[in-house]
Amino acid sequence: MANAPRQKLSRTRNIGIIAHIDAGKTTVTERILYYTGKVHKMGEVHDGEATMDWMLEEKERGITITSAVTSCQWKGHNINIIDTPGHVDFTIEVERALRVLDGAIGVFCAVGGVEPQSETVWHQADRYKVPKIAFVNKMDRLGADFFRVVEMIKERLGATPLILQLPWGAESNFQGVIDLIKMRAIYWKDETLGADFEELPIPPELEDQAAEYRDKLLETLADKDDSIMEKYLAEEDISDDEIHKAIRKATIDLEFVPLLCGAALRNKGIQPLIDAIVSYLPSPLDIPPIVGDIPDSDAKEPRKPNPKGPFSALVFKVMMDQGRKMTYLRIYSGKVSAGAQVYNPRKKAKEKLARLLRMHSNKRERINEASAGDIVAAMGLKLASTGDTLCSEDKPILFEPIEFKDPVITMAVEPKKVQDHDRLIEALNKLADEDPTFKHKIDDETGQIVISGMGELHLEV
Repeated sequence: MANAPRQKLSRTRNIGIIAHIDAGKTTVTERILYYTGKVHKMGEVHDGEATMDWMLEEKERGITITSAVTSCQWKGHNINIIDTPGHVDFTIEVERALRVLDGAIGVFCAVGGVEPQSETVWHQADRYKVPKIAFVNKMDRLGADFFRVVEMIKERLGATPLILQLPWGAESNFQGVIDLIKMRAIYWKDETLGADFEELPIPPELEDQAAEYRDKLLETLADKDDSIMEKYLAEEDISDDEIHKAIRKATIDLEFVPLLCGAALRNKGIQPLIDAIVSYLPSPLDIPPIVGDIPDSDAKEPRKPNPKGPFSALVFKVMMDQGRKMTYLRIYSGKVSAGAQVYNPRKKAKEKLARLLRMHSNKRERINEASAGDIVAAMGLKLASTGDTLCSEDKPILFEPIEFKDPVITMAVEPKKVQDHDRLIEALNKLADEDPTFKHKIDDETGQIVISGMGELHLEV
């Protein structure tokens, strides 16, 4: 692979943010977008302002329902963030997102710790072998307890947290964080909304604790990395660069979960988190290539993330947008241009990609082409549905479709006016197209329209 495309890929991060319903995930995403320069006014969820929560229902309820995709830039890297809902009714969205991610950030509330939904989502991510970093948020809240959350991550998630930061204070005294790699204290300035921060010497009262945890960090890394082990035993200096490399390798190999902390709403702790995304989470080149079936044969074929290879992509979400169908794609190999014809092997049909869009929550930018590693939206695909593969007709491939759970709750619905019956059926058909866990049928005995979904909140929406 030529150097330029390879460099673009090595600087791409496709990540998701997974969490329990009120851990502050949307606020964390908002802050990441703010500091990476995409959003000029930060949205707060409780004001109905957040950029990622853009459907009307989400603005009213203050929770995230559909996973929006957003691209942002940080230190020469392109980060695609998929915002996933934290409510149990919407597990389908999380499941879809995890299929196309290369890495994830688990956000935990410093007060609530590991809650049931974060356990479910975390194990979903384990199943897809997604490398993760963890962020303990809301350190400024009454009852915040960093070390209790660390224990919960070990016990409930069965993960090995690698503590890279210690909180500097807690609750209303939360000042910032102690960076255990640089061995400096990071303090955020309130007057610039946390955009400016300074690195200070570690406060004397935290020096002993910082030294102890830095030693634990090096000891844990030494277990996995021979060159660090040699220097650690010989009591030689270990450079920051060596530490970063060892953490990156162990994170991608699913050995550890790097752990950071902060208070997103108070604008503290976000920049080091974005640095950690770039430093420790994998690029499409760092993970094993996706394997698909060759249609009409028993052969399987890996598709490496090479822009010069044959085109292949997975449809992970379909949405209606102002009456038109918008299809979200993760491109695994090759490249595709707006206006190109693509093949759908499951439907055995050819379709034309009318337009390609790079998404920013609900704003969009038209692009001419997209290549391996990109996550984009396409207009003009009428037949493609969630879980379908798109590829070039001369080199067909079929990726394993996304698995969906059966609906758990059912209720009857009826139109307000009898003459709206057909319109209601049409609307329900569109919904079922967008969301494979939503089902509807006409009951043979009562003639009522019966809808089924993943929970009451799911059906209300």
